[in-house]
Amino acid sequence: MNSLFRPLVHVALVSAALATAGAGDWVTYEGKEGPGNGKHIVLISGDEEYRSEEALPMLGKILSQHHGYRCTVLFPVDKNSGEINPNEQTNIPGMENVSSADLVIMALRFRELPDKDMKHFVEYLMAGKPMIALRTSTHAFQYSRNTGSPYAKFDWRNKDWPGGFGQQLLGETWLNHHGHHKAESARGLIDGVNKDHPILRGVKDVWGDSDVYGVKRLPSSATVLMHGLTLSGMQPDSPPNYDKALMPMIWLKDYQVPGGKTGQGLTSTIGAATDLASADLRRLMVNAAYWFTGLKDKIDGKANVDYVGEYKPTAFSFNGYVKGVKPADHELKP
Repeated sequence: MNSLFRPLVHVALVSAALATAGAGDWVTYEGKEGPGNGKHIVLISGDEEYRSEEALPMLGKILSQHHGYRCTVLFPVDKNSGEINPNEQTNIPGMENVSSADLVIMALRFRELPDKDMKHFVEYLMAGKPMIALRTSTHAFQYSRNTGSPYAKFDWRNKDWPGGFGQQLLGETWLNHHGHHKAESARGLIDGVNKDHPILRGVKDVWGDSDVYGVKRLPSSATVLMHGLTLSGMQPDSPPNYDKALMPMIWLKDYQVPGGKTGQGLTSTIGAATDLASADLRRLMVNAAYWFTGLKDKIDGKANVDYVGEYKPTAFSFNGYVKGVKPADHELKP
């Protein structure tokens, strides 16, 4: 072989090997026709309780097949078996995909990623690019192993950068279950002042069986779109618990990592896989994707949020995830 071609062949072989290795570690849904064509959304799952490993592939399919976005879904993967394991806090393959994202949708809890992976996420934030943070993302990071990491300040318990990622960028970190966990569900009430916000178009009925989170330190600069009403039971028609105050549940807030550009995020403390059985909650998420990707004028309140394929979310619980599932199992079947 001509020596001039050997470097090119080597690069091609390495690239092919990386593509093959990554193919089974995450899932990419190519976009069909739709306003989102040409835009890339990366959805990062990784929480131990609320089945984000089920919810985010479902959202990725809707956003790609109904709305045209190219969607890449990342999972916490067991390093030995290659299976999805939400209890694996240090391994989410494919974080480099974040570098090309126009929007990140995250549902993380207590993650401690290697610096080389976290770097992609922090560079994304430094660029001021948008994010949608679901449920436990208020306490997305916890550094117990690599406490000397330059990203350890993202820890939800951080005292020097109080509340870490959640409080500093989203507006709140973990406080408490305001509702009685697994005994009281949540009804979303649209904020009267902001009821005409485009993200709320077509959104009227939001209910989820996860409870309302406590939120006490949200800055006045945040735009609250929806409040969480605690219900005295686990059914949509359970009566309200009027002894418990309303809490901000979905809000928009500008953020800025020190030294970075200003960006905006949407935080939703309702967002378990079972919560997203609510069609209007899914519609709010699609509207938010349009909002953040330059398609505000396309939000008409009629977004198609029908499931693509079957969706039967597993009830939230620790160690309640479906065993033996690999990322490739979430690929779209022809």
